[in-house]
Amino acid sequence: MSASNYAELKTLDHIFGISSFAQPTIYVALCTDDPTDAGTGASMNVLADSNSYARVDASGDFGTAAASGSISNDDVIAFPEATGSWGTVTYFAILDSGTHGAGNLLFSGALDTSRAVASGDTPRFAIGELTVTAD
Repeated sequence: MSASNYAELKTLDHIFGISSFAQPTIYVALCTDDPTDAGTGASMNVLADSNSYARVDASGDFGTAAASGSISNDDVIAFPEATGSWGTVTYFAILDSGTHGAGNLLFSGALDTSRAVASGDTPRFAIGELTVTAD
């Protein structure tokens, strides 16, 4: 799990009084490859908005304060049911936009297990399964 270059710079600017960083609406995306710290909503390998895939608004799903350098989802984060293949998902990303090809990457990380998403599957992160760490 790592913070993007964008999130790191925004955090530093906010802490040191250069500019404020408003709390974004956060969306979880699934990726077929590592978005990298330099990734953006336009450049990373997220799934295309097809076969019912869409980023999921997870703004209210992290309601418990961070502790010990991390925060985890306290609600299930469920994607729509796939109406066709989404390919093999290997990473997740947290962005500030729900629109495919848009927004700023905030965090990303590898999934514990890659998963081929087929028609009829409903990918989800169970409570506590999506953990974001700050190191």
